Amino acid sequence: MATTPDPRLTGTYTLDPAHTRIGFVARHAMVTKVRGAFNDFTGTARIDGENPEQSSVELVIKAESIDTRNADRDGHLRSNDFLDMANHPEITFRSTGVKQSGDDAFDVTGDLTIKGVTRSVTVPFTYEGQAKDPFGNERIGLEGALTIDRRDYGVTWNAALETGGFLVSDTVRLEFEVSAVKQS
Repeated sequence: MATTPDPRLTGTYTLDPAHTRIGFVARHAMVTKVRGAFNDFTGTARIDGENPEQSSVELVIKAESIDTRNADRDGHLRSNDFLDMANHPEITFRSTGVKQSGDDAFDVTGDLTIKGVTRSVTVPFTYEGQAKDPFGNERIGLEGALTIDRRDYGVTWNAALETGGFLVSDTVRLEFEVSAVKQS
């Protein structure tokens, strides 16, 4: 997925969960950021190295795997106030288009579903390179991020602060640090 067509990149890749981070950042109490990640997910990318626009991506995240390093907060995030994982156990992203936007930059547009609500989003990704790991696996690296308004997905719980403002920001930054292994 570099500027010059590269047929060596063509293939099907799976996300390596040990070397991939699917994370998020939200403001808390208007003064600090809370960072978290989802630890259980699967993902597949079908890459066409000669024609990147023919590439596709699918990601399935288990909502229960949310981890902010605080058990009480994680429990609240799993509840109906936020992710409602009992009724919506998965967060999904399925690409609908890929467009090369720079030398090693790609805009991946797709359907993001959170809490049963699907919206089209575009994630700008940067291709970080390709390498063969010590076990003989062909790997590629990608990084991307976008900011969403959680209210667009029915995640509306909040609490007013005495000093003004709200406990949780409406905007959430989603972060993707991907290591994918070529399968075929």
